[in-house]
Amino acid sequence: MATAPWFVISPNTLLSAIGLLRGPDKVVPNPAFDWRTAVVDVVIPAYREEDNIVHCLASLARQTLRPRNIILVEDGAKDLTVPRAREYAAAAGLDLTVIERQKSIGKTPTIKRQSREFDSDVEFILDGDTFLESPEYIERCVEELYQGAGIASACGTILPMRAKDRHALSETDAFKLWHGAPAYDDPHARRGLLNSIWWGVTNMYRDCLYQFLQRFVYKGQMVFFGTITNPVGCAVAYRREYIKDLFDKYEPLFGDDLTNSEDIFIGFALTNEGYRNIQLQDVLARSEEPEVQRLPRQTYLWSSSFLQSCYYFDSLLRTPFRVFRRAATRRRDRASGEAERVEDLRIHKEQYRQPFGDAFTQRYGRPIGWTMFLSAFEKISFPTAIIIMAILRMWEPLVVTMVAELVVSLAVLVSVSKGERLAALVKGILVTPLRYLLMLWDMVTIGRFATDLWITGNRKWRK
Repeated sequence: MATAPWFVISPNTLLSAIGLLRGPDKVVPNPAFDWRTAVVDVVIPAYREEDNIVHCLASLARQTLRPRNIILVEDGAKDLTVPRAREYAAAAGLDLTVIERQKSIGKTPTIKRQSREFDSDVEFILDGDTFLESPEYIERCVEELYQGAGIASACGTILPMRAKDRHALSETDAFKLWHGAPAYDDPHARRGLLNSIWWGVTNMYRDCLYQFLQRFVYKGQMVFFGTITNPVGCAVAYRREYIKDLFDKYEPLFGDDLTNSEDIFIGFALTNEGYRNIQLQDVLARSEEPEVQRLPRQTYLWSSSFLQSCYYFDSLLRTPFRVFRRAATRRRDRASGEAERVEDLRIHKEQYRQPFGDAFTQRYGRPIGWTMFLSAFEKISFPTAIIIMAILRMWEPLVVTMVAELVVSLAVLVSVSKGERLAALVKGILVTPLRYLLMLWDMVTIGRFATDLWITGNRKWRK
């Protein structure tokens, strides 16, 4: 009789479940800074976003907290993105600054340069293919960003942009400031049937994935550790000074080659310094997803960036092996009364308070390092085990493993999909083949990463 392997319920899934059962840090924050006085600049990195830029800007015009500046950085595409942005900004009364690159240099240099060239308190990054569905998105992110000095980034929940979401935004008064017509002729609605199908498949898959990750896994991490590994970079508020310091530290080492996805590197780097990346469940943004044939490329970028960040910040991955040292230090501090004295002296209370600095991470790791270690282990072990069972023709264990994994995944997905549980169940079943194909594709990513690391020595990783 075949038995289900341990990874049917992944360690990270269990960790998130434990976090949700355990509950959050009970400390009541006493912020040192009034978030209402924070100066916010929005930076929009854009490349070939002529069909999305008005949706992006219209969502900013609807925000309850209006930014001081909106900086559109056009990365050398030379399409209609800039003319349409200027036309909408003039109609809506938005203070828009446009920076046009002569050639594409990527998103990473954009974030770095704007953190240095502007003096805002908050640098809000909003990709040109993303719009804020919740009018209070920026306000809530900034409010939570200033609940403690240890919070460096805040983002909301990110879900795929669907045709009906684009249409709903085009019906708002803010959007109609641009075209003024009774109805908007959306280029996305004129896609051919095949393109619409490929886009719909990606949206279905990503909706299941994002719901599972953000409504359960990341939510559990937030409750357990007070942070997630990295913010979702298409709509995120950063403490600008923290980001500037980060680039000042790592630019001399890596230049702009900060892995294939900048938000993952930034998240790891901030965690390495003892900062937190928080995600809010009560505000929502929508981001355009690629058609299904482009998924492998995007999956490669995200997955390889995670592995590259693990390589650069290996002290975070070693957290589980330093648990005894950390526990011994905690017992010693409590026995001496030092921990209590430090807490009593704090004027400004903060949840999940940790010492800042790389030196502490090198010695003790960080609690969220457990998630990073287990994620790296799962990424390699799960597809490897499936391949090995297939090669050895262990069909019964393979079928039991896949069915059990599917049941657990669907159970979690249905539980977090309030109001649309049946639809979530059907979509979860339909996208299972694609999910497993992309899981196996990860082996290609791992192989390319290993080649970069140990054969070619290539470190030219940049988005």
